[in-house]
Amino acid sequence: MLHNEKYIEGYSIHATDDELGQVDAFLFDDEKWAVRYLVADTRKWLPGRKVLLSPISIENISHQADHISVGLTKEQVKDSPDIDTEQPVSRAQEARMNQFFGWGNYWGEPGIWGPGFYPSELVQQEIQEMTEEEAEEYHVRKTSEVIGYRVSTYNGEAGEVDSFLIDDETWKVRYVVIRSEVEEDKKVLVSTDWITDMDWADKSLHISVEKESFVKAPAYHPDLTINRDYEETIYKAFKKSPYWMEG
Repeated sequence: MLHNEKYIEGYSIHATDDELGQVDAFLFDDEKWAVRYLVADTRKWLPGRKVLLSPISIENISHQADHISVGLTKEQVKDSPDIDTEQPVSRAQEARMNQFFGWGNYWGEPGIWGPGFYPSELVQQEIQEMTEEEAEEYHVRKTSEVIGYRVSTYNGEAGEVDSFLIDDETWKVRYVVIRSEVEEDKKVLVSTDWITDMDWADKSLHISVEKESFVKAPAYHPDLTINRDYEETIYKAFKKSPYWMEG
């Protein structure tokens, strides 16, 4: 199901042996637009430290109980590589994390998660060798960094980034919620598949649609259930083929 990231922040996170903290933020990659890590605030358990948890480790998520279970012990989390969650994460750092937990790398393959589309497919996968250039690549940052970025279309600016909708099975960032400037007080969903460029320096995001499409697009409200019928109206408004009909 699709959920706004804002509502998953604050969920409690439980290891196999005890509670280890709560969701503080999300790190996504700007190539395939998938959540690669949940940032866990460990609070009193590990004072002053925030740890990265890959969706690969998630065994269950309950939106009714605001609860996420991971198949890791607190000791494993405590001993995992210490990575600064306030900075972009390099491929070398990610590879060390994967090596520690025995997971395969997700990059270098066509799927969202390496050879497949679900995080669990990387459990006990062989880690591929990287070149020095690949090791120094930085593609993973916080979703919160993008909030407020200007959004440009083929023919002009259309608004700014408000938040993101995440698929809690694949952990794909499926939609960007945009505060429209074409229609005042209207929020619109735009597929991340339509993003053609992310300019970190200019704090802008470019999408392959026409500005006028924002008028036809259905309004988004946080209390909406995003079902297939609603998604179809989005794709029709922007004159795009639905992702479930491609390939």
